[in-house]
Amino acid sequence: MELPPSSRRRIYLMRHGAVSYFDEGGRPALPEMVPLNETGRMQATAAGRAFAAENIRFDRVIVSGLPRTVETAQRVLAELPAMQGVVPEIWPELREIRGGDLSAIATEDLRDAFVGAFEGEVPEHKRFLNGETVGEFLDRVLPALQRLRDQPDWDTLLLVLHGATNRAILSQAITCGRRVFFGSLLQTAGCINVLDMGDDALDWVVRMTNYSPPTPVHSGTRHTTMEVLLHQYLRGRQPAA
Repeated sequence: MELPPSSRRRIYLMRHGAVSYFDEGGRPALPEMVPLNETGRMQATAAGRAFAAENIRFDRVIVSGLPRTVETAQRVLAELPAMQGVVPEIWPELREIRGGDLSAIATEDLRDAFVGAFEGEVPEHKRFLNGETVGEFLDRVLPALQRLRDQPDWDTLLLVLHGATNRAILSQAITCGRRVFFGSLLQTAGCINVLDMGDDALDWVVRMTNYSPPTPVHSGTRHTTMEVLLHQYLRGRQPAA
């Protein structure tokens, strides 16, 4: 007996490809401007080829507007002949959780500032890098997700966003709509998640998380992104006077 068509719609949720947030001396780049590095370009192209191999076609493509998400989406679309000429939509409310002034963080507080917002179930008062709290972050991401659900003009969607933004969306999907942020849902640069969204706020199906086309079995580092970034930043951190 053939099953009736499902009303759920599919979201391919990507994290942008790798970037270099700090130079060799530990000096930070502007996070609003940093482009993909060579590895990030390779990851984005590999993701595009994975979609092409399955003949995936997107009704819409949404990015946060930061250059690293735009470039990733463009490189994905370049591998899909049927998607040539598509211009990604920009939803700035889906930008990465905002950090603050790194120099104002005491040395003894650095690990918590970098890593604390990505450990376990994170309380909403937790602040990321002396900047935005998790609660403030959810206040802008979750309404955007609901707005997406309310829009009927898509069936298959590509979202190219950020590590924390993806965690917020995955936390919603895993808990079927609970307002929560699971920081330990690691998002490898250039990864793909597959989510099915129903009409009801409780109707989510999580089909795949953190698939990395260049390294599908994650045989590399066991450090998190923020642990690596903390190590890079400490190379240029001036000792307290």
